[in-house]
Amino acid sequence: MTSILYSASPAEMGSKCRFFRGELCQDWTVVNHSVQGARQVERLDYRKALSSNSGRVFKNLKAVAYEVSTESEATTSPGAYDEKMLANYVPIYVMLPLEVITVDNTLEDRYEIEQQLKKLSAAGIDGIMVDVWWGIAESKGPKQYDWTAYRSLFQIVQGCNLKIQAIMSFHQCGGNVGDEVNIPIPQWIIGIGEKDPDIFYTNRNGNRNRECLTIGVDNQPLFYGRTAVQMYSDYMKSFRENMSDFLESGLIIDIEVGLGPAGELRYPSYPDSQGWVFPGIGEFQCYDKYLKAEFKEAAINVGHPEWELPDNAGSYNATPESTEFFGPDGTYLTERGKFFLTWYSNKLITHGDQIMDEANKIFLGCRVKLAAKVSGIHWWYKDDSHAAELTSGYYNLNDRDGYRPIARMLSRHHAILNFTCLEMRDSEQIAAAKNGPEELVQQVHILQVLSGGWREKIEVAGENALSRYDRAGYNQILLNARPNGISRDGPPKLKMYGITYLRLSGKLLEGNNFKIFKTFVKKMHADQDHCADSRKYGQCLDPLERSNPELSIQDLLEATEPMKPFPWDKETDMGVGGALADFSDKFIEKITSILK
Repeated sequence: MTSILYSASPAEMGSKCRFFRGELCQDWTVVNHSVQGARQVERLDYRKALSSNSGRVFKNLKAVAYEVSTESEATTSPGAYDEKMLANYVPIYVMLPLEVITVDNTLEDRYEIEQQLKKLSAAGIDGIMVDVWWGIAESKGPKQYDWTAYRSLFQIVQGCNLKIQAIMSFHQCGGNVGDEVNIPIPQWIIGIGEKDPDIFYTNRNGNRNRECLTIGVDNQPLFYGRTAVQMYSDYMKSFRENMSDFLESGLIIDIEVGLGPAGELRYPSYPDSQGWVFPGIGEFQCYDKYLKAEFKEAAINVGHPEWELPDNAGSYNATPESTEFFGPDGTYLTERGKFFLTWYSNKLITHGDQIMDEANKIFLGCRVKLAAKVSGIHWWYKDDSHAAELTSGYYNLNDRDGYRPIARMLSRHHAILNFTCLEMRDSEQIAAAKNGPEELVQQVHILQVLSGGWREKIEVAGENALSRYDRAGYNQILLNARPNGISRDGPPKLKMYGITYLRLSGKLLEGNNFKIFKTFVKKMHADQDHCADSRKYGQCLDPLERSNPELSIQDLLEATEPMKPFPWDKETDMGVGGALADFSDKFIEKITSILK
């Protein structure tokens, strides 16, 4: 059984200690069985211990995950919790495969998915996340919804005693990093786009992106008499009506509302399908006729009819310094540039606000949380221009916070901000791209602060951007989930609302990968057993309340004042092990393969 806990002094560890030689490494392991049945595992440098006269000097104890054989497996029974430690519990969800419901709206491999979910449930996860694709459920025509396959899937999930985070996916699957299948938006929408291609996002060269509809048509009745927002609203209404039994039973606990490409609140500024390659800065996506008309009107209203959309911001794979817009003393620092970036980012926030308001009205009274996803645009974060963030719609600079306005908008709807790239470390990125994923994640955590004119607390959840099976990735997620570590006396200073692991696959469930993942789940739960009652770790799913009054642009602009980040621990105090454990795993695998 894998077990870790936290550092303890010899005095704290009590008298019932046993000593084991650390597996395949020059360490000693100390195991303590407390009266509650929770076990503490400490790894000690044996050389330090033997260098003392007594051989029992304990120094620099660190919490580590370790496989330990014990005679007292029964001492921790299912449902046995340390009440204080349970307050550190962060629920963990697993995202299902993109094609779990096929493009022709069928649930294939029912037996396989059921077996996989049972295996995940036995590992202690809290639930799953699944895309509910617009291009599948409303594929046959306007308001012709078919939820049959999704209902079958939800019944399987329910039978495995897991919860569901459902994504209202109003975007195409395909054309982005990690997309291995192709699920387009409804064909009847694409048909409208063939006659009016400006319903799609458009770059300066006129290239169209069919991943999702441009926010320029949010309120244009171009879709058999409906606007884009009305289509999204009708879709969510039908989902609620047809999934009412799952909502009432508490199976569905989160409704994440898709607000753009990859379901994220952003512009599709870096599409693989148009030749973007990491770490290109991307391109602005506001050159369809609808957004061009809106910008022209906005410029006229401020007395500058001569202002046009940028024509000097480079191409998808440019670097900031190679462009006039993002280079030193670039256009982005001028009055015209600031006006454009404010308009561009505010359009995105207004888009999110309008659709989240519709979702709030639809799921009003349901015991669910609303959520929206913000992308982790970490490349060029350390460049003064933050170019990749700006083209994505996040007006974030060293002296301007581009994320607090989004959080303020979401707080109005009692929604969770779901943030990506939790697994990444600066040291893993290309230095030339001036990445800053760790700093970026920390900045978003500021959203939890109650300060100044903003006194509303917003919950922050997160997920990894790329599939990871290594301990370093898991340890970074654990660090971000509890930035200041656990507290033995109740809730920690900071704790994320939940973590979603991307994603379920055969590779995740195989051998050593799954062994490490199970340890990760245990650490996410602060070494407590799976807890089905979220109230025990501080999460109450009360009926969703109506959104607060609409915010003014000035309200949002006030949130752009930068704030000092919270202090971040360098390492998690609940890790899944490090390099020695990786070496041990590889060694054991090699020996096992030889013995076979």
